[in-house]
Amino acid sequence: MHMAAPADQASSKHFVLVHGVCVGGWAWFKVATRLRSAGHRVSTPDLAASGVDPRPLREVSTFFDYSKPLLDLLGSLPPGEKVVLVGHSLGGVSIALACELFPEKVAAAVFVSAFMPDHRSPPSYALEKYMERRMDWMDMEFKPQDPEGKLPTSMRFGPLVTRAKFYQVCSPEDLTLGRSLMRVGSMFVDDLKLQPPYTEARYGSVRKVFIVLKDDNAIFEGFQRWMVQNYPVDEVREIHGADHMALLSTPAELARCLADIAGNYAACIVDGVAPVARCRY
Repeated sequence: MHMAAPADQASSKHFVLVHGVCVGGWAWFKVATRLRSAGHRVSTPDLAASGVDPRPLREVSTFFDYSKPLLDLLGSLPPGEKVVLVGHSLGGVSIALACELFPEKVAAAVFVSAFMPDHRSPPSYALEKYMERRMDWMDMEFKPQDPEGKLPTSMRFGPLVTRAKFYQVCSPEDLTLGRSLMRVGSMFVDDLKLQPPYTEARYGSVRKVFIVLKDDNAIFEGFQRWMVQNYPVDEVREIHGADHMALLSTPAELARCLADIAGNYAACIVDGVAPVARCRY
C-alpha cells in the first residue's frame, strides 16, 4: 500500500529508525522505503557490532559503545533540526539514551514493542523485569564471552525461537533473510544496571509514543502494556496482526502509523490518561 507524499517540504520529517538486538539497520528496509516514497528523510544506522558494522561483539564492552553510532548521528545534526526517533525492541533503550543526551534534537520518541526505561530506575529495569518472566527460550543461546565475565553476555537466536517467537507472521522469505543476516548480540544488562537513571529533565522532557504489537510472541502485549503503566507516555497506538518483526510483517501499517505520529507529535495526555489509537489501514 502506497503512502501519500507530504504536500510540502515543511510537512516532511526526518525519521531515525533504530533496530533491535542481533539485527541491523537493514531490518527497516520495507518501512524506510515507504517513508522515503512519501517524501520523508530516513536514517537507519547500524549500531556497533550490528548489521554491516565490522566490529565483533567482543570489541563492544558497554551499552554506550553499542549505541554510539546513533549518538554520533544525532550529534552531527545541524542546530535546530529535530528528528522522529524510533526504537524497536532493544532499540528502545538506545533511543532513551539518545533522548537523555540530545533532548533538544528529538521531536518525538517512538517505542515499537521496545524496552522503555523510566527516569526512576537504572536503564536495565525493564530488561530485568522481562528476564524474570518464565519465557520458553527454546534454542536461544546465552554465553559468556570471556572466563572473567568482564565482557557482556552474548546471545544468539536459534532457528526454532526465531520462527516461533519473532517471525511467526513473516513470510518464509523474510524469515530466511533474517536468519541469513543475524549476528551475535547482547542485551548489556549488567552494564545497564550500573548506569544512573535517565533524568526527568532531559529524557523525561521528550514526547513519547508506544506502539503495541498485538501479536508479538517475544515481548508479549501484557509486558508491553506493563511498560506503559510503569512509565506513562503521551500516546499509545496498536497494530493488529503484527509479530515482533512488524518491520517486516506489517511494514505498510507501521510506516503509516509512524507518519501519522510524526504529523501529530504534539499530542498530549488528556486528563492524565494516554489516548489509544488503533493503526488500521
